[in-house]
Amino acid sequence: MINIRSVLQCTDNSGAALLRCIGIPGGTGKRCAKVGDVIVVSVTSIISKRASGIVKIKKGMVHRAVIVRAAKKLVRTDGSTVSFDANAAVLVNKQFEPMATRLFGPVDRIVRRYGKIFSMAKEVI
Repeated sequence: MINIRSVLQCTDNSGAALLRCIGIPGGTGKRCAKVGDVIVVSVTSIISKRASGIVKIKKGMVHRAVIVRAAKKLVRTDGSTVSFDANAAVLVNKQFEPMATRLFGPVDRIVRRYGKIFSMAKEVI
């Protein structure tokens, strides 16, 4: 479960390293987000500049992100449980397509509603 001010890892090659949750859209009473939810994030830190010197993502920029991994144990309908080592998200644009070209690490199968992210994942758990 991701609350406001939670820090997440960015698991794509967009240039961001750490993200901070600054908003959870979806109603007035929504206080936490789960795997597969869209959140509003601020880029806390970036990966050092690329060789070309052109960086699309800068520190302090505000974007939307989809949560692909959460450290909180998730109980599925069949009774199995899944948990990951850390919280992680993927930056997306307004059409919910990823801003990057590659994803690193596994993603939860709940993310299948975002087809492009689901197809880019190397491992689905």
